[in-house]
Amino acid sequence: MNADDAHLLIVDDDERIRGLLQKFLMRSGFLVSSAKDAAHARRILSGLEFDLIVLDVMMPGEDGLSLCRDLRTQMTTPILLLTAKGETDDRITGLEAGADDYLAKPFEPKELLLRINAILRRVPAAEPVVATPKVLNLGPVRYDIERGEMWRGEELVRLTSTESQLMRIFSGVPSEPVTRAKLVEELSRSGGQTQERAVDVQITRLRRKIEEDPKQPRYLQTVRGAGYMLAPDQS
Repeated sequence: MNADDAHLLIVDDDERIRGLLQKFLMRSGFLVSSAKDAAHARRILSGLEFDLIVLDVMMPGEDGLSLCRDLRTQMTTPILLLTAKGETDDRITGLEAGADDYLAKPFEPKELLLRINAILRRVPAAEPVVATPKVLNLGPVRYDIERGEMWRGEELVRLTSTESQLMRIFSGVPSEPVTRAKLVEELSRSGGQTQERAVDVQITRLRRKIEEDPKQPRYLQTVRGAGYMLAPDQS
């Protein structure tokens, strides 16, 4: 993560320091919000997500350590504590409260910037959100994943219980082969005993409802040595 992506929250009861930090960090490329005390910070955090919180320890009312402990039970957002105390015991107390780092006042703004960037570099990048299709197109047939329904044009294709289970399994991992053993395991969870031979029979029957030519399957394929695979049309 870099500064262009990061939104910081500054929590400090000193208006002058709060303003200076906000201006400095904004000039360094961050998006910055600020709060004057713990209660104000809670209100902001209830509606916004942040990449890092810079939190002053010595504040009237609820102090930074108490706020840090409470926030750590609710979120994993990195927290950098600021304090006028620099003794080892105080640093340990801050880290035990759940802080990711600790910077004693007075400090050089550049050191704060370096520590913020170091914390952000340690934060793993968010996994890209992959849009999961709701409908799989299998030539003239379409399968509605959420409803568990198969349609050919405007006609509903009737599926047996086992065929519905197979489609649920295959649609969960489209274009990925599923072993016969895995299919047996999944089908057996609904009760009864399923044999690999019985799976082959059910696949044959399901192909008749999907394929134009079940003997040369295009969509419900046999993957040699790996099992069966549902290969929908690419959207």
